[in-house]
Amino acid sequence: MIKATKLVHTAVLLALAAGAASARANHDSGTLAVVMTNSPTANQILVFDTGTKALLQTLSTRGFGGASGNARGVKQLNGDLVAVVNYGSNSVSLFKREGNRLRLDQIVATSSAPVSIDFGNHHMYVAGATTVDSFEMSHGDLWRDGSAPLRLVGGATPTAGSTAQVGVLNKNALLVTLKTDPNPGSVDVVTLLDGAVTSAAPQVVSGPAGSLTPFGFSVYPDGTAIITLAHTSQDGLFRNGAFTDVVSSGTGAAAPCWTTRVGKYVFTANTGSGTISRLVGTGNNIFVDSGVAATLGGGVTDLDADKGVMGVLRGGSQLYLLSYDQFGALSPFAPISLGVSTANGVAILGAQDRDD
Repeated sequence: MIKATKLVHTAVLLALAAGAASARANHDSGTLAVVMTNSPTANQILVFDTGTKALLQTLSTRGFGGASGNARGVKQLNGDLVAVVNYGSNSVSLFKREGNRLRLDQIVATSSAPVSIDFGNHHMYVAGATTVDSFEMSHGDLWRDGSAPLRLVGGATPTAGSTAQVGVLNKNALLVTLKTDPNPGSVDVVTLLDGAVTSAAPQVVSGPAGSLTPFGFSVYPDGTAIITLAHTSQDGLFRNGAFTDVVSSGTGAAAPCWTTRVGKYVFTANTGSGTISRLVGTGNNIFVDSGVAATLGGGVTDLDADKGVMGVLRGGSQLYLLSYDQFGALSPFAPISLGVSTANGVAILGAQDRDD
């Protein structure tokens, strides 16, 4: 009788273990790449499995695209949430992840046509054509709790197409890059209070003398940012409200525009040369670790990286998926045809492995 009871108990434990393993398997997911089509009449996202390169979903944002000259029009948070700008609709669409699928969860209105997104301080930040907004995030919901005007050097309001990127500098400030060729361009330092954008006018910093087009940037944990100076093929180090170093992007790196950071490395997509460069920033200097870390061909644009995978757009019609190692070495694979010519913005969502 005791032996029979032990057998039953063992069987129950095995069944529970099998069920738990099955639950974990059902929640396991791969690394995804999300691309915005940016169609001005019917914006969509394309969701790819980065392992198989298969297209998993095509989803409407329920808005209109049309953004240009921007960075981070698509941004992900913790592999669970994806935000996408609808430039022609003055809105941002948010998608939640469920395994290897995304679903549209919420659409929020912006105070001007949105071009760039970042997350931090329990907020989502959106830079638009003339303003920057903050949205508090709580229990899966977002609502706008702050807005401020963007300004150029001299105090003028930016014209359409000037705004490039927004990024969290620290708990007290955001950066927004503004392009104003033939002038050097501006970097707005936007004040935060408890994570919310205040209505105060930003601190406006001119691009370095002899440079043009502050564009994409990546921020280190210490609050230092590497900012591309696209039209003079330079990169600048921004720290404590000022540019502290400017370097040439190096041989084979023309027109660096977009960036992504992986640990100590900042990668730039050089649209003029069709290459990817690898940089390292310190508190005071930028070092070009590799002027040409990969060659993909002309027209490379936005890029993002996570969990050993880098996604790079080319020509609005192709997605390159590259692997990278701990030393920043890149290994390209054959491009994926997107079936559109207007793609703008890519986000890499790292694999999930959950049993909750």
